[in-house]
Amino acid sequence: MRKEDKTELTKERIMQAAMEEFGLRGYAAASINNICETGIAKGLIYHNFKNKDELYISCVKRSFLSLLTYLKEQNVEFGMQDYMHARLLFFGQNPLETRLFFEAIIQPPAHLMSEIKELKREFDLYNQEMYQNLFTHITLRTGVTKEGVLEYFAMMQDMFNGYFSSQVYRDIPILDLVDKHEELLSRLLEYMLFGVAERGNELCY
Repeated sequence: MRKEDKTELTKERIMQAAMEEFGLRGYAAASINNICETGIAKGLIYHNFKNKDELYISCVKRSFLSLLTYLKEQNVEFGMQDYMHARLLFFGQNPLETRLFFEAIIQPPAHLMSEIKELKREFDLYNQEMYQNLFTHITLRTGVTKEGVLEYFAMMQDMFNGYFSSQVYRDIPILDLVDKHEELLSRLLEYMLFGVAERGNELCY
């Protein structure tokens, strides 16, 4: 076996153990020592990864990529319901990636927020493309532009995730928040797209 192949196999073994550790415990409770208990020498870990932070970021990156790849394979660009359904299927089938994904977007380690934001960029771009494709199949109100709506969606998404980052949810396990997060996100997107009032029942000011 070539040295390069052996190195990749070792790195993948470490990644699988780290995904299990961070995916079950989260960043704060996870430790390199726990990963070593799976039979991986600490020296091998530090030879391939600088520290716990670098290993965690690598796991978060894999989680984002796994979700993004899955969504693209489902071809959900044109349907909001299909998109939300595909997310729920992925989260149900991939608990480790789900734990890492939601911790990263809702309760990330404060000192890693900038790196996680950069990792999330491709996922955000995918969401923007999905919204743009959706807008080609609906008629926007007079005076409403796609650019304005995309900016509004991005702002509301940040506010929505910030709501789940609040102290109210800090002591609730991440996986317990998934269903609530996805249910409310689906409802929010529907309200944002189609409004909440029947035409003719608008409030007068």
